[in-house]
Amino acid sequence: MTSDFADALASGPLVLDGGLSNQLEAAGHDLGDALWSARLLAEDPEAITRAHLAYFEAGAEVVITSSYQATFEGFARRGIGRERAAELLALSVASAREAARRARTARPERALWVAASAGPYGAMLADGSEYRGRYGLGRGALERFHRPRLEVLAAARPDVLALETVPDTDEAAALLRAVRGLDVPAWLSYTVAGDRTRAGQPLDEAFALAADADEVIAVGVNCCAPEDVSGAVETAARVTGKPVVAYPNSGETWDAKSRGWRGRSSYTAERVRDWRERGARLVGGCCRVGPETITSIARALPRE
Repeated sequence: MTSDFADALASGPLVLDGGLSNQLEAAGHDLGDALWSARLLAEDPEAITRAHLAYFEAGAEVVITSSYQATFEGFARRGIGRERAAELLALSVASAREAARRARTARPERALWVAASAGPYGAMLADGSEYRGRYGLGRGALERFHRPRLEVLAAARPDVLALETVPDTDEAAALLRAVRGLDVPAWLSYTVAGDRTRAGQPLDEAFALAADADEVIAVGVNCCAPEDVSGAVETAARVTGKPVVAYPNSGETWDAKSRGWRGRSSYTAERVRDWRERGARLVGGCCRVGPETITSIARALPRE
């Protein structure tokens, strides 16, 4: 599959944004809700636009929409019907587009891109199971869950679909079937621990699923420790021959008992340069990675 975004990816590295939720929380928004940042699509979409804009201004060239936890099922639990839910999914793309428009007022020559997030089934459950996988559902059921949302997101015309934080190969296989025929390229990004998916499958087997998928223009990892990225990037590039995406967490750890983050960030510019050397072409951050880090990434990844 060819696209303007795929062409841009082929021409040199691109800088992704950081964690949308931490940027929203820094602006004073309470995200202690099962819908997470997707709640603001209904209540304060301008806040989402401003968060995207902060990352564009920090040097990001690609922002990921607020649709990670936005699903028909999740919205239904809040009393939001399918028609309105579809409007909110489309709004996630429109909000990111609006941020790009505002960012270009200062620098009209900038090429800026929007990736529509499709999080895993476990994100809808809001119980942490996206970090375990193996939900007890077959691939067919997972494909039926993902396809309607992906159809709506694709119809909103993002530049790429971000199939992200995927914990196991069953869900990856379902997602790869679900994106067929949508006429929008996609990247597939696993959440990993060491050299395996969160469900424990070897990464070479996990990445091999996407090697021959024409819809998938990049593969990689996200929402993992920075220490786990280098090996995963190398494996993804070797197994698939595709550009690699890498956007880990800061390296801090979540303490569920105290409901706070502990430790220090281990995300460094030196790591970014190492990932680039191993094959990463889309680099950004996930949880606890903010605009300052994105600026450092932009400086560490000059265009070729």
